[in-house]
Amino acid sequence: NQVAYYLDIFLHRYYSSESFADWASTRLATPFEARDFQGLTFKDAELFVRDHAERMVETQVLDAIEENLPADQEEEWNWEALTKIVNQRWNLNYRDRDLKRFGRNNLSSELIEQARLTVSKIELSDGESLLDEDYAFTTAIAWAEHKFGVILELNEIRDADPDELKELVYGKAEAIYGHKESEYPIMAGLYRFAQGEQGRIDRDGLISWARDRFEVELTVDDLKNKQRDEVRKLLVQYSNQHQEKSRVVLQEMQQQLSGYLDAINGHSATTTRSGDNGALKPLSQWLQDNLSYQLDAEEIARLDQEQLSNKLTAVFEDRYRPEMQRMERTLLLEIVDTAWKDHLLVMDHLRSSVGLKGYAQMDPKVEYKREGMKLFDQMWQSIEERTTDLVFRMEQLDEDFVGSTWNESAASHDEAQSTSEMAQQQEAAIDSSGEQGGRLDPIRNRNERVGRNDICPYCDSGKKYKNCCLRKKNA
Repeated sequence: NQVAYYLDIFLHRYYSSESFADWASTRLATPFEARDFQGLTFKDAELFVRDHAERMVETQVLDAIEENLPADQEEEWNWEALTKIVNQRWNLNYRDRDLKRFGRNNLSSELIEQARLTVSKIELSDGESLLDEDYAFTTAIAWAEHKFGVILELNEIRDADPDELKELVYGKAEAIYGHKESEYPIMAGLYRFAQGEQGRIDRDGLISWARDRFEVELTVDDLKNKQRDEVRKLLVQYSNQHQEKSRVVLQEMQQQLSGYLDAINGHSATTTRSGDNGALKPLSQWLQDNLSYQLDAEEIARLDQEQLSNKLTAVFEDRYRPEMQRMERTLLLEIVDTAWKDHLLVMDHLRSSVGLKGYAQMDPKVEYKREGMKLFDQMWQSIEERTTDLVFRMEQLDEDFVGSTWNESAASHDEAQSTSEMAQQQEAAIDSSGEQGGRLDPIRNRNERVGRNDICPYCDSGKKYKNCCLRKKNA
């Protein structure tokens, strides 16, 4: 989703001119539109923005004076506010008493002259790259490297169409993710078996774990005289081999599932439930032989297609990528929990301020719903971004957190609210606001609160919440 979302932005035909317009608007304190720069060279654009900004100075100065020193309401004059505005907008250094000495009638000519002088001296060369013909591509290159560690060459993507570029970035990001997927169990294992302040490795424990985890023959002699980094490289090699095997198993599992579904689609529901069609036992036996998981034919028969697919996926994940799965799940739960609480707070602020829309002849409830759904979408966008940022920078995660996700961890966390549940809660709060103009009820987090000194309900540690999962969450 993020690859498509951001590359659509970067590769839009007006991205370069929009970027320059935004930059120039901020630099010169004057609004510009992207269409003003379409097809212009930087030299022409520089002349245009400077000339336009200098011409706009008179209007901006007169507006600021009229707003803060209304001609017919001297008792409302606010010299301090006017001073702050002109100093910030044009980087001047006036004090309010300096402006008072000019008097209202002579003030505009002084400010216009000084503001135009400032505009004429503003350096604009930093904006040249924004109008470069390759700016969109160089931005995409920088984003892909920062986001996923994907390295792209300008010559490699300059002539690619948008769909080809998306596929290229996605493929490279997927490959990097696969490499991290091989490395992460080793990170977790090394953290788990590090002993004492010196971080000495419990090699017997590490070897025993690695033998079971990666299904390899490994002895103490294999790690003898090896430094920590050498041990890590050897184990990553085994992890890579195990991951290759997992791809084969996954493909076989999908074939088994497809074969089973094809078989039951040709039989009656009664025959399927009884297991007489002959498709149930082979699938059950395959799960036992390849994933060491017992799922009786009768249990399979009770599951619909979606339930069975989800069940097999969960079994596969637990067998071949338990640490990665737990890490991603824990991160997502914590990110969603924090983002949802922040969203509830923002919605409360929105509820308090949306009544002002009535002055603009807008329905407060309609505006509350519209703005609320916009914020809801932004919340999920931020969740996606934060999650991928952490997953692709997993080496920066806290050691205690990483060590807690190793294969033998038995921690079991509560489920986060689903997207639909959150959306329903938001809709319910909006719909309960009553008639037009009525009170808008706030959205609240209705989940049971866990006290800092309560026994942690999220795992089996027996510790107080503040010394267990709360500490990990705040780490």
